[in-house]
Amino acid sequence: MKKELTKGFFKENPTFILVLGLCPTLGVSTSVSNAIGMGIAATLVLVGSNFLVSMLKDYIADSIRIPSFIVIIASFVTVVQMVMNAYLPDLYAALGVYLPLIVVNCIILGRAEAFASKNSPLASVMDAIGMGIGFTMSLTMIALIREVIGNGTISFFAWKIALPGLKDNPVRVLAAPAGALLLMGYLKAMFNKIQEKKK
Repeated sequence: MKKELTKGFFKENPTFILVLGLCPTLGVSTSVSNAIGMGIAATLVLVGSNFLVSMLKDYIADSIRIPSFIVIIASFVTVVQMVMNAYLPDLYAALGVYLPLIVVNCIILGRAEAFASKNSPLASVMDAIGMGIGFTMSLTMIALIREVIGNGTISFFAWKIALPGLKDNPVRVLAAPAGALLLMGYLKAMFNKIQEKKK
């Protein structure tokens, strides 16, 4: 079980190793708050959908497997959206269209197809938690670099701190969408290099 939980942190990190879910990664990583919010939302959907897919795998016909998985995932996304809209309206507004797009996030659909549909509910939940934490860590790492260097600030939900020196001379390209893609490339290269050294 420990292997299922920890593989998403680094060895099979969904963002830097598997290169999945890049749309929300590049879209919402403008602030640490957004990154953590999206990561938690995706993790909750991952855990719920993996558990339910694993429970129902023997009752879902192969011909309707993918549509069934999408319906299950969409149900959990709807619940997460409604809860976030009710209790965290600012975060809900900041995440915008990327929140409902969790339904077609490759990480979630991929884990349902590749893992939950073939394994026990407990192993599937552990896999989901590990992948969710790995996704959240990746998003937060990108957002932290983009926000600190690109804007000269750091935010954590209600708190926003301006960083002296960086606030006056930010590297604006990192705050732009092109900067997110550039940063993603450098971090992916770093992860690849670390992976090669481990072999």
